[in-house]
Amino acid sequence: MTRVLIVGIGGQDGVYLARHLVDLGDQVWGTSRAVGTPSNLVRLDVADCVTLRRCDLQTASALATVVEAAQPEEIYYLAAQSSVSQSFVSPSGAMSATVGFAHLLEVTRGSSVRILEASSIDCFGEAPADRPITEETAFAPRSPYATAKIAQSTLARLARDEAGGRFVATAYLGNHESPLRDGRFVTRKIVDAARRIAEGSTEILELGDVAVIRDWGWAPDYVAAMRAILQHDRPDSFVIATGRSEPLSYFVSRVFATFGLDWQLYVRANVFPARPLEVRTQHVDPTKAAAELNWRAAHDIDAVAELLGVKSAD
Repeated sequence: MTRVLIVGIGGQDGVYLARHLVDLGDQVWGTSRAVGTPSNLVRLDVADCVTLRRCDLQTASALATVVEAAQPEEIYYLAAQSSVSQSFVSPSGAMSATVGFAHLLEVTRGSSVRILEASSIDCFGEAPADRPITEETAFAPRSPYATAKIAQSTLARLARDEAGGRFVATAYLGNHESPLRDGRFVTRKIVDAARRIAEGSTEILELGDVAVIRDWGWAPDYVAAMRAILQHDRPDSFVIATGRSEPLSYFVSRVFATFGLDWQLYVRANVFPARPLEVRTQHVDPTKAAAELNWRAAHDIDAVAELLGVKSAD
C-alpha cells in the first residue's frame, strides 16, 4: 500500500486518479479548495475512500501541514486554472497554481517523496504534422495558461537537476476528456447540444473555428500514464497523447453521429472570433511514453466521442 497525496483532487484528473489509485490498493489523501466533498468524488463513488483536506496552496504552511499529516510517498500536483480562455481574463489566477507548486517543492525539500506535476501540451504551442511535439520540442507559449505551466515545469526540471537530484517528474498532457468536463469546455458543449437535439430540441449549436486540430484522449487513460511516470526508474518528462490529431469538425461529426445526427444540419461554425493567439494545430508524438513506460492510449478520438455520448448523461 502506497501513501499518496493528490493536490487538486476535485478536478477531472484528480477524481479519476483517485479512483485509479484506490482500485490499486493505495491509501489516498487529497487537497481541495472547496468546502466539503467535491461532487465529482461522489459521482465516481470514491468520496468515502480518500482522506480530504481543504488547503490554500498560496500558503506554504497550510500545504506543509497537509504533507506532514499524510506522510506521502508519492504526490501528484494537479492544481491548475484549467481554462485557457479564462487565463487571459485572469493571468494571476493561472500563475497561482505555479506558486502552489513552488511551495510544495519547498515543504518537501530533503524528503524522498516522488512528485508528479501535471503540465500541458500547450507549453509547446503550434506543431505541424511533419514536426510533431515531443519532449525535445522548444517551448512556445501562446496563453497565460501555457506560460504558467512552463514556469511550473521549469521548477520541476531544476529540482531534478539540483545537487543530489529529486524525483520530480512532468507529464505534458494533451487534450483529454470525460463526462466530468464542465460547460466551459467545448467538448461538453458539443455533447450536451447533440443530446438535446436528439431529444427534440430545435436549437442550432454555434461554435468558433472548427478547423483547429487537436489530439483528443480519454482522461482515465491519462491518469494511468501519470502513475506510470511515478513508477519509472528515474524522474523524467513525458508527452502524453494518443498520437492522432483531427480537426474539431471531425470531433463534432463523431459526437453527433453517436446520436444518429448529421452535424452539418445543426451546427453553425465560425460564429465566434478566434483568440489572437489561438493554437490552431497540434500534432503529438508519444513514442517515448510507449517505449519507456509501456503506456499507450487505449482510446482514440472515435472512442472518446462515442464514450462521451454514451456516458455524459450518467
